Amino acid sequence: MLGKNSVLDRIWIRFGLYIGGTLIATMGLLAASVTVFNEVQYRAFYRTLPSALQAEMDELNAQDLADGPRARAIYGQYWQGDLLFGEKVSLLVGLVVCFPFGLVVGFFVSRMVTKPLASMAAAATLVATGDFSVRAAPARYKGEMAEMVGHFNQMIDALDGMARERRATTASISHELRTPLTVLRARLHGICDGVIAADATESRLLLDQVEHLGRLVDDLHTLSLAEAGQLSLHLVEQDLAALAQDTLSGHAARIRDHGVVLELTLPPVPGSARVEVDAVRMRQILVNLVENALRHARAGGWLGVDVAVDREAVRLSVSDNGPGMSEAQLANPFKRFAHAPGKTGEGSGLGLSIVHALATRQGATVQVRPREAGRGLCFTVTLARAVR
Repeated sequence: MLGKNSVLDRIWIRFGLYIGGTLIATMGLLAASVTVFNEVQYRAFYRTLPSALQAEMDELNAQDLADGPRARAIYGQYWQGDLLFGEKVSLLVGLVVCFPFGLVVGFFVSRMVTKPLASMAAAATLVATGDFSVRAAPARYKGEMAEMVGHFNQMIDALDGMARERRATTASISHELRTPLTVLRARLHGICDGVIAADATESRLLLDQVEHLGRLVDDLHTLSLAEAGQLSLHLVEQDLAALAQDTLSGHAARIRDHGVVLELTLPPVPGSARVEVDAVRMRQILVNLVENALRHARAGGWLGVDVAVDREAVRLSVSDNGPGMSEAQLANPFKRFAHAPGKTGEGSGLGLSIVHALATRQGATVQVRPREAGRGLCFTVTLARAVR
């Protein structure tokens, strides 16, 4: 962060110091040029003086009276030409020497200051053409300039990640759509050819494929609205424990059908888990987490839902006793279509992505970790506790 950097790392201070140093160096060079020329001119004048006057000038210089009345009288009597000639020529020499020096140093300083900006401009040109492999170089800078280049590179990383995710999502969607469409096409061709009977069983099979397509489209629509910030929310203060209990009551039959035992833990004080959320979206978050556990951890035979309250937050945790996730999956647990392409199962592959998007839109955070005891995972949604 900026506050951790030295004051000298700030751009405007560095640039000011460079310019000030250049001016001081130029003035020093000018003064040295004038001094050298005056010394050369004085020695030439000194050699034209008689021996007695040379000795007298040496004595005046020793007494620090080189600008005294007697010295001026000697200059006036023996000086040949314009008295200001030396000053004029020395100034001209100084300018001739200092101008190229100042110009070179100015270009050097400008190059140092603008090198990271030039690197960013070159990188931006390539990024605009779709090349996300390029990165800007911060050169030797620290502080604000290095942070700016770092943030610029982070932006490129984000764009690269979005492009990769878009390509992966497009490929995954094509796989997800291909399976039910292939089944529908094959079964409908069979019905048209009279190979397959158009009975209730066949109609149910076709309806299942259509419903899977509908779930996929609905999930994609919800996810796209949430990530675009256009999902409408009706935030109302309510008790998360009561909401979770009511949602699970409506889902109890499905949980039993999967042979899973539900363990629900609520706060000891009724009405203490009050949060400001959209009830419909919170139900969707809980249902998606439960469905994820039923789909992938049903063999564990256990599902735990816990609502916990502390001074500032309310936490909704959904745990299972399934096989868990690999380290690669835990690194990005909310990735879209995390299952193998074409392996649709009961879900669309977007459930956890929707959980993350809906929670983020409501100001909550979602974390996933392996359970401390036994196998399985624990998903935790943390919300700010409503202040009364």
